[in-house]
This record gives sequence, C-alpha cells and structure tokens, in this order.
Amino acid sequence: MKIFTTIVALTVALMISVPAFSGSYKKKDIVDTAVSAGSFSTLVAAVTAADLVDTLKSAGPFTVFAPTDEAFAKLPAGTVEGLLKPENKEKLQAILLYHVVPGKVMASDVVKLSSAKTANDMQLSIMVDGKAVKVNDAQVIQTDIMTSNGIIHVIDTVMLP
Repeated sequence: MKIFTTIVALTVALMISVPAFSGSYKKKDIVDTAVSAGSFSTLVAAVTAADLVDTLKSAGPFTVFAPTDEAFAKLPAGTVEGLLKPENKEKLQAILLYHVVPGKVMASDVVKLSSAKTANDMQLSIMVDGKAVKVNDAQVIQTDIMTSNGIIHVIDTVMLP
C-alpha cells in the first residue's frame, strides 16, 4: 500500500510540474510550427522580410500552402535573394499572401473545391486527380499540419500570382 501511495504522489507531482500534463501546453502557431519543422527556413525568412510574422501569428484561422526549401530552390537563381530585398517587400507580400487562404480548410475540404480565394483577393485553382491534389501547379505533398491558429498543407512549388 505504501508503494501505491508513493506512485500516486509522484504521478500527481508530475502532472502539476510538467506542462504537457497540466493543461498549459499549447499548440504552436503557423510561424513557430514552420520554424520547428526545419524544412521551411526560406519561407520563414521570406515571411520575416515581408513583415508578415505578426499576421501569421495572429488568431486566424489561416490555411497556408507552405512551399518547402526545395520548392524555393526550384526558382531561377537569384529570385529568392532579390525578393528578400527591402525594395521588393510589396511583391514578396503579394507572393506570400497568395499562399494563404483565410479560414481553416482541411484536406477533406480542399478536395471538394475547384478554387479558393487567397488573402490577397486572388483565386487559386484546385485540381484533384486520383489521390493527387494540385493547387495551381504545386503538388500538395503533406496535409493537415494543425497549428494553434490554422492549418498547413505542404507544397512542392512556390506559386506566383
């Protein structure tokens, strides 16, 4: 009985002291999730250069079609570096907001759509071919990464408005 009481006491102590058990654990927002993933460093740099960090950390919800570092590497040489310059901030914002759809659109919802209105009031074309989903010319390669303020779908190509 003494061992059982000790185990219960230790369990309660852990539940109080460890955030994941105590209910104070929070899901990361879109930006922090992208940073943690490690495969979106170019996207995070672009979001920072475009002054969109606060926007993508706000309540949302947002659906982000997030190009990987490999997707950015497909752009012509010098494109990313040029877009990151302060004088190209508005153009960069337009490109990044073209990847954001206001609201939370799960993969099960995306496949029912033929288009979606982006945060910069433009339309994305959505096409489903079997199990493959394309947003414009970008292939969706991972879906439904849940964040505290929305959802991320990973794409293999940077979409240009």
